[in-house]
Parts: sequence; C-alpha cells; structure tokens
Amino acid sequence: MKQKLFSLFFLAATAFASAQINYKGLIDKYPIEFVTDVYSDGQGTAIYAYSNYDTPIVLNAKLKGTTLVFTEKDKNDKETAKLSFENYSAESDQLNGIWKDLNSGKELKISLEKEFDLNNNGEEWSEREILQPVSLKDKYFKLIVSKEKGGSSGVSGIKIIEKKTDKLIQKVDVACQLWGLYNVNIGDYNFDGFEEFSVFESSYAGPNTSRIYFLYNPKTGKYFESSFSGTSLEFDSKTKRIYEHNQCCAGRSIEKAEYKVVNNKMVLVKKTCLEYDEKTQDYKKIKCD
Repeated sequence: MKQKLFSLFFLAATAFASAQINYKGLIDKYPIEFVTDVYSDGQGTAIYAYSNYDTPIVLNAKLKGTTLVFTEKDKNDKETAKLSFENYSAESDQLNGIWKDLNSGKELKISLEKEFDLNNNGEEWSEREILQPVSLKDKYFKLIVSKEKGGSSGVSGIKIIEKKTDKLIQKVDVACQLWGLYNVNIGDYNFDGFEEFSVFESSYAGPNTSRIYFLYNPKTGKYFESSFSGTSLEFDSKTKRIYEHNQCCAGRSIEKAEYKVVNNKMVLVKKTCLEYDEKTQDYKKIKCD
C-alpha cells in the first residue's frame, strides 16, 4: 500500500517544494547547513543549523528589492538576528551575505554554496536529505527525498541523527507527500512522557490531512510506526485524548471523533456527525455511518 501511495505522490507533484534550495557554507568560521523556501512574491521561510550543534533555527524570509532578508526570532517572538543577501538570485550557485546580531550590532560574513534545488525538473535523483525545523533534546531529523526525471519529489524516509556527533541512530522508510519545509512534527502522541515524531503523509479535500506517527520504545531507544490513523488528528496532553476532525463537501458535512490510547492503540470513545441544514442555517446531528 505504501509503495502504491509513493508512486501516486511522485505523479502528484508538490508545488510546495518549488522554491526549496539546500546550501552548505559558513557564518564566519562556523560550518552551517541552510535550507530556503522562498516564493515568487518574496515571502518564505528558511532553516539553518550550526554543524557543531545541529539544533535547527527557523527564519522568516522577505525579499526587499534585490536583497533577501531572513529574520531570526527568540522564543518570545523578539527579533534577534538578521541574515541579509544582496543581489539574491535562486539561480546562483553561491550566496554571500551578512549575519547581524540585533542586540550587539555584531556582524559576520556568510558564504553559502548550493547543494541542490528541488525545483530542477530536468534532474532525477534519490535520497537527498533536507534538514527539518524541529528537533529533540539530543536528536535532529533529516527528510529523505527522491525524484523521478520530469516528475515530482516524494518523501521516502526520515533519518534520526544524534546531535553534535552526527551519528545515525535510526532510519525509517515512508511513502509521503513533500510538504514544504514542515514535514516532521514532534509530540508525545501516546501520552507516556516521551517525545516522539510524526511525518506529513498527504493532503485531501479541504483542510483534511494525514500523518504517520512514530512512537518511542524506551527499552530499545528506537522508534516504531504506530497504528494511529485518522484525519487532522490533534493530541491533548491534559485530557490524554486524541481528537479527529474530518469535513467534506465544502464544509457541509463534518465528522468529529474522540479517542483514548490503550496499549499504543487508538480506541474510539465517541463520534459525532454533523450536516449543514439550509432551513436553519446551522448544523444538525445526524447518524454516523
């Protein structure tokens, strides 16, 4: 089934990755990895990480004339640094710019060299790795992406890597749609106190999406694919419940479900089905199938 999904995703082209470029280089003397996703309107995002630490830093991008500016913020949403590249061009194999600390005014030179561009439709490649914007205390993630010539990129796996040492802890195989830079999320999905991760699987009609959830086995120190499934799942750590929301027909039909977790499986607690009533201009409960 996964192989079938993977083939479909290759055919289904992901426009989200059209501006995604991987670079490697230096801020001053410090090696970094830098991933950009900048759209034609000049808005976008980026991720970078110092190779000695491997903790990803998320940036907001804005093209001002021919100068591309990335803004770094702290946990309180305060701007702390800016990374500026004059005469920016996505076609260029090299980027040179300035990193500036907004508190001290200190400036450092940035020099980057392009590794690959996911927008290059003339290429065919396999297992290119893209840094993800989230990480755990001692681990970070890289998405494994493959592409058929003239086709689209699809996610074929995730690497879990130890910070600082870059030791590969685990690689898991998946068959998923590429979703910009934000493919991997982290969370405690079975409410056992351990942080785990999920990967974006696919988008459907309307706001409906699905993810693949990997749970942590403290005995082995490895992650395993769970049986968790559903549309647009949300996890509430306070109630220790999983909530599912599924809508179709331009929002005229809505299904809501609540689950508890028993032995790492989702167990249905209740389900509610709603349908929009033209007469009352409101939703009414109907019998679920």
